[in-house]
Amino acid sequence: MRKILSVTILAATLMGAGGCKKESEFLNVLPTSILTNEQAFSDPAQVLSILANLYNRQQDIATIKDWRTMADFAEAFPSSNGDLGKVQRTDWGYGEWGTWDYTYIRHLNLFLERCAAAPALSDANKSRFLAEARFLRANYYFEMVKRLGGVPLILESMEYDFKGDPTYLQHPRATEAAVYDFVISEAEAIKMDLPADANTKSRASRGAALAMQARAALYAGSIARYNVNTPQVTLPGGEVGIPAAQAVAYYTKALQAAQEIIGGSAGAYALYEKKPDLAENFASIFYDKANNPESIFIEDFKLRSGKVHGFSISNQPRFGAEEEEGGRTNPSLNLVHAFERLDNTFAPLPVTDGAGNPIYYTNQQDIFAGRDARLAGTVILPGTTFKGRAVDIWAGYILADGSVFSGDQRGQLKPLPGTTTPVQVVGFDGPINGMEFTAQSGFYIRKYLDPAAGSGSRGTGSEAPFIRYRYAEVLLNAAEAAFELNQPGVAAGYMNEVRERAGLTIPLVAADITLERIMHERRVELCFEGHVLFDNKRWRKAHTLWDGQPMSEADLLANIGTASTRNTQPWALWSYKLYNPGSPDNGKWLYRILKSPLVTGANRFRIGNYYSSINNDILSNNPKIVRQPNQD
Repeated sequence: MRKILSVTILAATLMGAGGCKKESEFLNVLPTSILTNEQAFSDPAQVLSILANLYNRQQDIATIKDWRTMADFAEAFPSSNGDLGKVQRTDWGYGEWGTWDYTYIRHLNLFLERCAAAPALSDANKSRFLAEARFLRANYYFEMVKRLGGVPLILESMEYDFKGDPTYLQHPRATEAAVYDFVISEAEAIKMDLPADANTKSRASRGAALAMQARAALYAGSIARYNVNTPQVTLPGGEVGIPAAQAVAYYTKALQAAQEIIGGSAGAYALYEKKPDLAENFASIFYDKANNPESIFIEDFKLRSGKVHGFSISNQPRFGAEEEEGGRTNPSLNLVHAFERLDNTFAPLPVTDGAGNPIYYTNQQDIFAGRDARLAGTVILPGTTFKGRAVDIWAGYILADGSVFSGDQRGQLKPLPGTTTPVQVVGFDGPINGMEFTAQSGFYIRKYLDPAAGSGSRGTGSEAPFIRYRYAEVLLNAAEAAFELNQPGVAAGYMNEVRERAGLTIPLVAADITLERIMHERRVELCFEGHVLFDNKRWRKAHTLWDGQPMSEADLLANIGTASTRNTQPWALWSYKLYNPGSPDNGKWLYRILKSPLVTGANRFRIGNYYSSINNDILSNNPKIVRQPNQD
């Protein structure tokens, strides 16, 4: 016992002698699990990991992570009962599409300040990191100005001094033009510090900076030129609206930036043209990551890395899919028949002949023959395949008297009238009226679906990237800017490059180029990529395109190819088989146009929707912020 006590006393004495510190030293022990700013910015790998967090916080719309917006604007039907509000509301809220993430801006500013002050980084590393952060900050301000118009331009971190008066932290909104100018000038300033490498996709590159610059300048030019159509969309301080006199300068900058990419100085970008099947080639742009010359700036995903997405899980054809999941985004007939014929003309899909009688097709796909290849690359059509299995889309039988004989379960079996042997009377993929996850418009989305095995499984997911900027859009941006600068021949040349890839080999000439043509081309090339809302806002067409009036079938079929025609409700095209044993057409396919009874609303874009509202908390905390117009 005496020995144990001695050892204990000795240990305590030694510990006391060795661990004796002044109180101030004891409280100043540095944590071992947290890096200081100096430590964090001393190693390029650590700086890159901080930057990766900032990349992951970029703002987008209609992405493969937030795909529900794709089933809006009457371009698709949301085949999920929880999303039916998109086709049953009458208005979009004024707060729709807004973003106000000044925490993100502050983190970007802090990164820039700490990186600039880091002594351990090489000049080359520091220059690139700073350019990347400036790109991310400019790109986020671009997202803000698209939605909100002018916002406070905060370009350094702000600190509260705890003296009780926070007014020095309150900043007014910059003018809309000033924010666009900032985005454009930042791209110009940083582009030479970024790699001119078309293989740099998920980090900022010179191509990404120029693509952002071209798109931003085009948007600003459009607002300057076309706000005359909505003169009430303005604020006296310029927070909303851009003077018309600035349009030419913006279009000129847009064309210059796009032509830098086209000329090859930013890297070897090109249209993706690797596969002989033009529809499959178009679809491949969005899942083929290996040596894809078209994508310029992407959000990347990687299997078994913790960063995958479930777009294919939610939207693939449901029948036969992994875990029987999918079917939620059904492209509308409105969009489908916007894809023109190969002779450069527009026409509805031929459902009836001149006398109003049904047209019968031997093969289910025949009705879509002779169309722009982008149609089948964007939309899964009835009678086609996905992942090597047939997509089973058909709504039932049409009997001799014109009535429909169908089922209310996918792939249901029933004896046909006058028979006793059950046969399949409806497709395993529907459409069945009101049954979610079936092809209620008659179609499934194809763009961004990943054909890789396991991509439709929750346990695996997809690593297909989300493309923020791609070369085809650069060509179309150049075409639009050239047209607005009275260079229609130049515009036609750029548009023809995009169209030839889709099988439209009869070239457009200068006289063919109108703004309507350009608007249409962007709609079919870029649908489901987040452009339809912002394009129609900048052209000041949104309030006429989505005017809140229900669409009749006559409305649907009139003026196809005129991109500004009313588009307020998604319509459907259902395929059927004829059951009439006495007819030579027995067993052939026919189609009917219809509108789902679930579509009870009609999209109405109010004048106040041109700029998303700024919420009351922000307005209360900063009286220098001016309210948006037309939202009383």
